[in-house]
Amino acid sequence: MVVGLTGGIGSGKTTVAGFFKELGIPVYIADDAGKRLMNTSSRIREQIIDLFGEAAYSGDTPERKYIASKVFNDKELLEELNKIIHPAVAQDFSDWVKDQSSKYVIYEAAILFETGGYKKCDLSILVTAPKKLRIERLQKRDESSRQEIQQRMDNQWSDEKKSELADFIIINEDLEQTRQQVEHIHGEILKAGQNS
Repeated sequence: MVVGLTGGIGSGKTTVAGFFKELGIPVYIADDAGKRLMNTSSRIREQIIDLFGEAAYSGDTPERKYIASKVFNDKELLEELNKIIHPAVAQDFSDWVKDQSSKYVIYEAAILFETGGYKKCDLSILVTAPKKLRIERLQKRDESSRQEIQQRMDNQWSDEKKSELADFIIINEDLEQTRQQVEHIHGEILKAGQNS
């Protein structure tokens, strides 16, 4: 079984993914895979240079800040970039799954619902947290300005919209409560796996 894990920026997806790992569940992080493939795939490198020009790479290393600055206010350009990255990540994930032997795996992706990726999952989990807390976490994590954070949030669906599609919702305010929610959902997923 594939269980999708998603949530807006600063919601604490990585923390939740870590709790699933502690329970012995393999976790695939789509964002990390995308970054790795941008570094290692010559095909992706060529496509990105075609899209953004030579400045998109310095040798074999993608110029992430440059690429991000190009796509931030240009939804069409962002879609074009996603058309390069997402199929490569999907193939990479499918190869990875074949090597796993657990009852289920976690597929963590920031825009699982926006891209329709949840349709390929058996179940999905949405991680939420109050907006104020999310902004504080992001300011601590990568020293972004409130305006930059707001821009990134505006590019993602609202939690209300996502929660309509999610099978489980984790409210990530208190670490111990979050861990308990993960353990509860883990039990529910194992039950669902037995019944399917």
